[in-house]
Amino acid sequence: MTGNHKNTSITRRHALAVSGGTVAAGGLALTGYQSAFADTTTQTAASASSTATSAGAACMQLMSSVTEGPYYLDGALVRKDITEGKSGVPLTVSLTVVDATDGCTPVKGAAVEIWHCDAWGYYSGYTTASPGGSVPAESEEGDSADDNNYLRGYQIANAHGVVKFETIFPGWYIPRTCHIHVKVHTGGQKEDGTYEGGKVNYTGQLFFDDDTAEAIFALEPYAKHTGTYTKLADDMVYDGGGASSGLLTLKAVHKKDPSKGYKGSLTLSIDPDAENTGAGSGGGGTPPSDAPTGTP
Repeated sequence: MTGNHKNTSITRRHALAVSGGTVAAGGLALTGYQSAFADTTTQTAASASSTATSAGAACMQLMSSVTEGPYYLDGALVRKDITEGKSGVPLTVSLTVVDATDGCTPVKGAAVEIWHCDAWGYYSGYTTASPGGSVPAESEEGDSADDNNYLRGYQIANAHGVVKFETIFPGWYIPRTCHIHVKVHTGGQKEDGTYEGGKVNYTGQLFFDDDTAEAIFALEPYAKHTGTYTKLADDMVYDGGGASSGLLTLKAVHKKDPSKGYKGSLTLSIDPDAENTGAGSGGGGTPPSDAPTGTP
């Protein structure tokens, strides 16, 4: 898979940060793309370690926010399990939200929203957009998932700032590496099964190390999508910073059998007064041919 693009947008004291652990061989995207999309007002804040959610936690420098990408949909449901029957390697994503302006204390009630493609690279709501390479039509997957809702959802942070999602390992599309999109909202409330009001404090993406991704893509149903996969070092958005750039800490459920699934974790450090919708400066990566424009 080819193509390089760095797409960042950030407001004052923005937010995402890191939990310890996994650091993959990253590398930077092409300099031209990075300089074209870098925000001149980039600032730093702090993040907690994966286990530190108390006021005394040591914090680290944050990465820049990035745009929400071309496949966002409003109205995702508040739910823990977002698979809707989609086939793939099980993945549990645990995220901890802390306040970087208040000693990295947990942000109870923060709403974390994630969305990502299925095992063949298709996004719900955009199932006619080809992921590129050689791939069956989304309709051939035989899943009973709602085409507008699968692999999208919110969770509300508990008293420890923690949310947990049950999903599948994402696939990929040209020209992007494997990733999950994420937004952190505060100040709103659950209403009619979704999350309404408030503001978006952070918009970003979560990433996976190459070795894990390639082991999974050799399995069914992922193996039916063939082509040149974009590694982290060549991705349009990932900037090579490891966990501080959204790289998840991954733990295999079974060390010798990747099909059994993985657990991924990261700490998100936010400024509750900041706002970053991720809109207005591109799509977070060039979508494939016949990808959507405007509102779906």
